[in-house]
Amino acid sequence: VSNAGVGMAGPLECQSLAAMQSLMDTNFFGLVRLVKEVLPDMKRRRGGHIVVISSIMGLQGIVFNDVYAASKFAVEGFCESLVVQALRFNVAISLVEPGPVMTEFETKLYEEAERADYSLTDPETAEIFTNLYLRNSRDVFTSLGQTPEDIAEVT
Repeated sequence: VSNAGVGMAGPLECQSLAAMQSLMDTNFFGLVRLVKEVLPDMKRRRGGHIVVISSIMGLQGIVFNDVYAASKFAVEGFCESLVVQALRFNVAISLVEPGPVMTEFETKLYEEAERADYSLTDPETAEIFTNLYLRNSRDVFTSLGQTPEDIAEVT
């Protein structure tokens, strides 16, 4: 089971390339490293099951979540491409893409976003992000968010 992930939200011009690369290293390449470790043995045994917990953002991007969504789209494409080969060896790959899940992951993401410096973007974008996106997305998570237990039960 792969469940590693880090988030990133905010105007693109306020995100450093180093932070973007670190996010991709965890969200995408972390999964790739795991699969490279377990798949050869599963293929030899002609059986196994890899479960990947991703995000609905692997199917639909959301404003101000550009890099995070890109990492989850990469996970989606990787799993969809690999499943055909894996099935030949009786190895299943399940991709779970939950919507909002109420965890410390989101709490931390919002706290970081509220403290961030938005001076590298224009005032209009900073205003939209801080006063519309942050406020409203928190309300969406509060009203629609699933619990980790909900995801575990469905998975």
